[in-house]
Amino acid sequence: MSKIQLLRELEKKIIADTSLPLRESNLVFGEGNVDCSVTFVGEGPGFYEDRLMRPFVGRAGKLLDELIRSIGWKREDVYITNIIKRRPPDNRDPLPEEIAAYSPYLTHQIEIINPQVIAPLGRFSMNYFLPEAKIMRDQGNVFRIDGRIIVPLIHPAAALRSTGVLEMLKRSFKKLPDIVSGKSGTEESKIPPARAAEEKSKKQARLF
Repeated sequence: MSKIQLLRELEKKIIADTSLPLRESNLVFGEGNVDCSVTFVGEGPGFYEDRLMRPFVGRAGKLLDELIRSIGWKREDVYITNIIKRRPPDNRDPLPEEIAAYSPYLTHQIEIINPQVIAPLGRFSMNYFLPEAKIMRDQGNVFRIDGRIIVPLIHPAAALRSTGVLEMLKRSFKKLPDIVSGKSGTEESKIPPARAAEEKSKKQARLF
């Protein structure tokens, strides 16, 4: 089966899974180039995403599109998804049990797409991949987990609220083409100290 077919089958499984939380909201599975080098992973759909059933289509999504264009790419060049696939009520933060429930599907989604680089957007997505990372400290840095490159980035919604944060995000975004090409910026950052080695290995085991 092709990647597109595999993703369609995965989407059907999510729809059929009645154990998943937030089923009162629409499913926002993800979209983009299944043969991409970079997959952006946000935390969860918002109001407009729920309405249109597409990821990052509100104000934060428009900024993400601008940032992608600023480095010479198009939205169609990348894949965009979220750690949870349905909108939490009132756009609240996703709960740990909600993230855990959707985790197997995100893992499978990433395995199918198999991107060179995963760019988590915001602290919830970043901590899914890097449990001990801090967004303002570690955004824009390069981490490697089981052969994958992880480059956490500030969430575009946070950048909309602060000019200084927006400039930080723009600088980090500019690193992505060189990270993908291997020209520069691929030196590995140290994983922030984990609470325990077993916690780290357990977290990574379920990611990939």
